[in-house]
Amino acid sequence: MEQKILQDDDIETLLTDVFELYGYDFTDYSRASIRRRVNRLFILDRFLSFAEFRYRLRSDSSYLRRFIEQVTVNVTEMFRDPLFYKTLREEILPTLGTYPFIRIWHAGCSTGEEVYSMAILLKELGLYEKSLLYATDINPEVLEKAKKGIFPLLHMKQYSENYIASGGTREFSSYYAANYDKVIFNADLRKKMIFSTHNLVSDGSFNEFQLILCRNVLIYFDRNLQSRVFDLFSESLDSLGFLALGSKETIRFSNINPLFKQVNKEKIWRKTA
Repeated sequence: MEQKILQDDDIETLLTDVFELYGYDFTDYSRASIRRRVNRLFILDRFLSFAEFRYRLRSDSSYLRRFIEQVTVNVTEMFRDPLFYKTLREEILPTLGTYPFIRIWHAGCSTGEEVYSMAILLKELGLYEKSLLYATDINPEVLEKAKKGIFPLLHMKQYSENYIASGGTREFSSYYAANYDKVIFNADLRKKMIFSTHNLVSDGSFNEFQLILCRNVLIYFDRNLQSRVFDLFSESLDSLGFLALGSKETIRFSNINPLFKQVNKEKIWRKTA
């Protein structure tokens, strides 16, 4: 049974504070996920009471960064779900390759592993130079990590296996340089990347894209919030643009579903209107 440190009313009060003081709206996030993560932070930072926790959050704007880092979900890896990336390589990106220019949005990019995966795909298909990759997240801490392109060396074995399974055509190690227990990915992969904070809940559309990827983010949102984000994605997509979601996510029951046609079982839809 999950230990309940803070009462539900306490958590609602904290979320209201964060929204009113800083503009971050977590009120429609999955309550189970929020409850676990806020309680975990309460324990980690050894607060003695809810009042102390609330005072720190309200009075110390720098502590907000830690709150956001702990409450948002940052689980990702390179070429996660290789069959998904194989579909991008063989079906989606060749179609976009017929366009004069390609804009891709990684929404909720976390530490950037999937953005670098996309850059590698575009390189290998000869499409990188005419592409722009927009990588956004609500969490400024993870964006700083993504910009640097530095990842743990111990993850490279799994990432290499994912890359090969996704149809990779080169030596995966050719894309990075190892230094002790870290690797840094080649600077030319970052040349076409634009990193920026963006709140899917409250921020609007900022461009028109041919491909939007938001994988395993929406599972933490409730139905109303998912609907708002889907509207944002539909508004931000080209008339024949593609939307890619995570394996447990779907637009099937959303109000934008009539505007899209599912391309295949890898959770990729194409806008038809």
